[in-house]
Amino acid sequence: MIKITGVTKRYGKIVAVNNLDLHIEKGEFFGLLGPNGAGKTTLIKILTTLSRPDSGTLTINGHDVTKDLVHVKASVGLVPQHTNLDMELTVWENLELHGLLFGLPKKERRQTIEELLTFTELTEHRQRLAGSLSGGMKRRLLIARALLHRPRLLFLDEPTIGLDPYTRRKIWDLLKSMNNAGLTILLTTHYIEEAAALCNRVALIDHGSIVALGSPSELKNMIGSYVVVYDDQGVTRYNFFSDREAAVDFARQITQNVTIRETNLEDVFLRLTSHPVAE
Repeated sequence: MIKITGVTKRYGKIVAVNNLDLHIEKGEFFGLLGPNGAGKTTLIKILTTLSRPDSGTLTINGHDVTKDLVHVKASVGLVPQHTNLDMELTVWENLELHGLLFGLPKKERRQTIEELLTFTELTEHRQRLAGSLSGGMKRRLLIARALLHRPRLLFLDEPTIGLDPYTRRKIWDLLKSMNNAGLTILLTTHYIEEAAALCNRVALIDHGSIVALGSPSELKNMIGSYVVVYDDQGVTRYNFFSDREAAVDFARQITQNVTIRETNLEDVFLRLTSHPVAE
């Protein structure tokens, strides 16, 4: 679905994306994680035709991102980090406007709107102004809008930012059902547990380059399946081990309070990007 080969993007002396290669298969739920300034947003801007790379090639569903703009835009949907709904229009009117901009025929447009309102549980709110919706409803409306023209690929940029845990899980269920129906999804998020819960594969990006790539389980195994966490004169230390027995043997040597637990994706993120947690 997505093929990125040797892509570089500079802003003056800053290399935002550095000779990056990445292939994402059709039907994947793919996560892109990295610290602020790692290059995630720049890469998404390039993939959504909002910016051009300095070098390299990108294709989406076989279409060149820098040349076949019409086909690419028709193939992708975007749920942005910041809510950009028209707050003075109703739920229905926001969707109707989006359908008109994409040139959808009236019958198809209105049938699809009805389907998406049902899918996102917004049917009873169709006549409410977007500005009066809760944060979770606004996120669901953004998802409905992104799906209106039936894209083959959906970009999610921090889709649950600012939501409470219950609403976040409801959005997760919605995203999972979309992926199970065959939609390819590329997710960027700072909620590490979100990527662990949703994604088939995850890429860690730092300084514009991919530093690790694999399933959440594969990434955790890269640094060790178990971690010993303990206090060292006010500094929290993390030591990783391939098996629990080795972790227990090490923990016996620690006189301070110590915890042994399974490694999680956040440990991998912190260990392999710009913010290491282990000595």
